[in-house]
Amino acid sequence: MTATGATGPSNRQVIAAPHPDHAPLPPASEPGVRELRGVPYREVAGGRPLELDLWLPEGRPAGRRPLVLFVHGGAWRRGRRDDMGLRTRDWSPRPFARLAAAGFVVACADYRLSGEAVFPAPLDDLRAALRWLTLRAADLGVDTGRTVVWGESAGGHLASLLALTPTDPAPVGAVIWYAPSDLTTARGAFAPEDAATPEALLLGAAPAAAPERARAASPLAQVRPGAPPFLLVHGEADSMVARSHSESLAQALETAGSPVELWTVPGADHGWHGLPDAQVEEIFTRSLAFARGLVADGRPAARQ
Repeated sequence: MTATGATGPSNRQVIAAPHPDHAPLPPASEPGVRELRGVPYREVAGGRPLELDLWLPEGRPAGRRPLVLFVHGGAWRRGRRDDMGLRTRDWSPRPFARLAAAGFVVACADYRLSGEAVFPAPLDDLRAALRWLTLRAADLGVDTGRTVVWGESAGGHLASLLALTPTDPAPVGAVIWYAPSDLTTARGAFAPEDAATPEALLLGAAPAAAPERARAASPLAQVRPGAPPFLLVHGEADSMVARSHSESLAQALETAGSPVELWTVPGADHGWHGLPDAQVEEIFTRSLAFARGLVADGRPAARQ
């Protein structure tokens, strides 16, 4: 997840979530959506309680609603659970309110960052979030048997692992934006021998020095027949995560017989930097349509 050199601020600096000293305060709830912020879902011995935010459509439906479990980015090192990335921060309605308006319960969960714990801790946390949501399903009116995981960048990497490894309940599909899929092989600016990369900090060692752990943390290595459908969207000009990560994952899923859509976006850098607003809206709209298709008619998508 290393940016190429450039004059002025790096892309990593541009897309990072604002510092708390000057970040905007969370806006008020939006019409038609009920928000629950800072709900504890897991206690970690010796660490901070982990929390999640919820967006729920107003009203009580006849049946339970499907779930989008969103996983934030930030190179596994930083980031905020309610941040879908640079290009959506000033949207009105906000992206999670849009998902709720489309009929989903939306959960955005904390996970332990690499300064707190190394892999597989963040993946364990997301599994714990899904367990808690299942435990409280009646209270929330949610059907976690129809969970779509959605993540961007490092969060997309973790969402991919959640969809590809044993998880109960198993997600019915994944929407993955510009995420790493392979922590074992040099791609773009990433070198597995470098102990200072975000990937190395996630693993607790340079990937080349911990090959088994790097493989376990690589979605590409976890692809098996029966994987749920994936939508992989990646910028062709991504300077931080080479687009070959999504291309290789798509090929592996296709070879395994699992449904996959790959969309590489011309002119797009990481975080959709460099795209016109209308194209970012199109990416979100198409991603939402894919998620809705997975849970249409109250049925989970069939695994192949």
